[in-house]
Amino acid sequence: MPHESMRPALGKTLGVPLFQEQMMQLAIDCAGFAPDEADRLRQAMSAKRAPERIEELRQRLLDGMAERGIGPAVAEDIYAKILAFSNYGFPESHAISFAYLVYASAWLKRYYPAAFTAALLRNQPMGFYAPHSLINDARRHGVTVRGVDVNASDALATLEESGPAGQTGPVIRLGLSAVRNLGTAAAERAAAGRPYRDLEDFATRTRLPAAALEALATAGAFGCFGLSRRAALWAAGAAASLREGQLPGTATGMTAPPLPAMTPAEETLADLWATSTYGTHPVAHIRPALDARRVLTAEAVKSGSADDGAYVAVAGLVTHRQRPSTARGVVFLSLEDETGMVNVICLPPVWERHQPAATVAPALVIWGRVERTGGAVNLVADTLRPLRVAVSTTGAVTGTVASRDFR
Repeated sequence: MPHESMRPALGKTLGVPLFQEQMMQLAIDCAGFAPDEADRLRQAMSAKRAPERIEELRQRLLDGMAERGIGPAVAEDIYAKILAFSNYGFPESHAISFAYLVYASAWLKRYYPAAFTAALLRNQPMGFYAPHSLINDARRHGVTVRGVDVNASDALATLEESGPAGQTGPVIRLGLSAVRNLGTAAAERAAAGRPYRDLEDFATRTRLPAAALEALATAGAFGCFGLSRRAALWAAGAAASLREGQLPGTATGMTAPPLPAMTPAEETLADLWATSTYGTHPVAHIRPALDARRVLTAEAVKSGSADDGAYVAVAGLVTHRQRPSTARGVVFLSLEDETGMVNVICLPPVWERHQPAATVAPALVIWGRVERTGGAVNLVADTLRPLRVAVSTTGAVTGTVASRDFR
């Protein structure tokens, strides 16, 4: 350490200041601060304009260190450490709490992945990841996630014990409140009325408007009645006009003519519109075309298929865009495909060159160099291009999953 008087404050962290309490102790030991002065320093470090607030205490710190025989060079070094610390430091009590939460969360995710994910889904909106990312991660870890069903879903996500053959542990059933145009109160009323005989019984007893019935039909929530999504959509408008006491079977327009089933890609688009989640990842539908262009999956990049420094292309939905104030203009993207996520680093010249598409495109193809450092894998971007991800029978349709940007 630059000076022996720093040892009591920084000894346990091997000379690296990590906590606000260490900075307070450093000011007391090295500069003779009284406890109330040390608390002023803590408040300055926590302030929105921390550097300016700390600068007000600079001379007091330097004078105190000089009185204790600390030379100018070392004193300036200690002050520089205090000033730099204000950009990232926080209390030790917070660090302990966060560490405990991280450990407990990791333990639950490892041993009870279905319950852990269901609990997160039941408490949305919250956290860094959107529901579709949480669901995709659970599926990649062997958890079955079932869509909304008016005879099986509660208002919020729940666990079901009967998993598919060969799977141990419960499965997740998505909740009705996730469906567009429904809302929590209506979802709770619908869940409380279970079971329903058919769509006519459901519409009569719930009295939901046509927009809500159509969203449920689009999400496949009436599959328990033997109705395809298109057949349910056909009947939804007529069902919305039904009233309690009406003779069963007298409504017109409830029986759909023969309709072609939705393709897997169309079901993904329907899920996106109705619930902002999906059964099959949008990128999976165009994987053959991406393979033909030698675009790697996120898993291939992370697993070692691409060497450090290799120039590769990766494609996926943009789940996050982040520009930390301390990153000097660097933008960090999270790119998700059907195999996982990859972290993308966009240096300022690259980001500026590819605006506005890089700012608003829901999905991107990104070319860049693989960077492997200390077990972490990143893609340092060079070129970004918009990607059209969900293919329907009428052509390519841009995905509609909203990213969480600059939060």
